[in-house]
Amino acid sequence: MIVDYIDAHRDLFGVEPICAVLSQHGVTIAPSGYYAAKTRPPSRRALCDAALAETIEATFWDRRKGRGVYGARKMWHQLRRDGVAGAGGHPVGRCTVERLMRHLGLRGFRRGQPVLTTRPDRQATRAPDLVDRNFRAERPNALWVVDLTYVPTWSGMVFTAFVSDVFSRRIVGWRCAASMPTELPLDALEMALWTRDSAGQTADGRLEGLIHHSDAGSQGGFNRSSQHPKHGGVGWFVDSSQQIGRCARS
Repeated sequence: MIVDYIDAHRDLFGVEPICAVLSQHGVTIAPSGYYAAKTRPPSRRALCDAALAETIEATFWDRRKGRGVYGARKMWHQLRRDGVAGAGGHPVGRCTVERLMRHLGLRGFRRGQPVLTTRPDRQATRAPDLVDRNFRAERPNALWVVDLTYVPTWSGMVFTAFVSDVFSRRIVGWRCAASMPTELPLDALEMALWTRDSAGQTADGRLEGLIHHSDAGSQGGFNRSSQHPKHGGVGWFVDSSQQIGRCARS
């Protein structure tokens, strides 16, 4: 990377001045090191990667093999079937195939549209980050985090919202559904409050001093419930517009 940078600017500034400035800013390189790198013959790995990259690209666009749709896993299996060897004559590794395909910009074809579980609402007021990205807790029920994920199944995509206690890493509430409505993370939060209430850890349905942290996804207004430990504890309610209000109860 440094050699490429010097190559791009050497005609304007010269090699020696560029090396001097880079060394002053903590990137130590001598002009002799630059010239040595330019004249050094390619390493054995670089030569092997260059040959393997040509084979991968040819296989990827081969109408009888890759057909332009193979991902790293299928490409790896295809190369092993073809008897393609990597460095030292050993079978090519999957990580090597992934690295070279990423370098070549080759990606496998995926059926369906990508799933987005976080859709920020640009017009909504974003709640402040009360934990300042410090996801640590000194006791249970001090910091909960909620997130959405999805799992492909034979019957379709299943979305799961789960609430985790940062202190114990325990999932205290969860909910699965075939879509991503506002009620999905809210039901997970309600289950978490219910389990804590059943264990006798709440007072009047709330947890004193608890911060409930979520991402910036809209999910029909759920971004408004990002983090609210204020006024005694955490509960939740729905306002008159049927969107989630502050997850705090005074």
